[in-house]
Amino acid sequence: MTEINYWLMKSEPNAYSINDLQKEEKTIWDGIRNYQARNFMRSMQIDDQAFFYHSNCTPPCIVGLMKVIETNIIDPTQFDPTAKYYDPKSKKDNPRWDCVKLKYLASFTQKLSLEKLRELYKPEELPVLKKGNRLSILPVPKTTAIDLLSRLMN
Repeated sequence: MTEINYWLMKSEPNAYSINDLQKEEKTIWDGIRNYQARNFMRSMQIDDQAFFYHSNCTPPCIVGLMKVIETNIIDPTQFDPTAKYYDPKSKKDNPRWDCVKLKYLASFTQKLSLEKLRELYKPEELPVLKKGNRLSILPVPKTTAIDLLSRLMN
């Protein structure tokens, strides 16, 4: 059996929120246009879990949990000239961008704000705390993830 990895995935709640995912139950995580974030997504495996993080809001915080249910999906928005994330340099025979499909697992009644996360963890324990880190997808070390889950599930 493959070991589960943990991730933190950011979305602005006015663009796509945990409530949107809960209603839809499943979604593809498209529109990633940063190579490092894309590479993190490419390393995801089925059954990995991801903390849903609302960013660019007050307060930014972890609000829910998702599970990876499909990997290696070509991001369709890169080919759509009407899409916000259209990439004219990406070609159908050699796409630059891909995504994963995620399934809703939970919304947390107790949210963990960025301020609270800073009190609980060091940047090496939770990469979202590193100065200047603006990536929308980040790995979460297993020990930190287990601790986060115990705090959020109570």
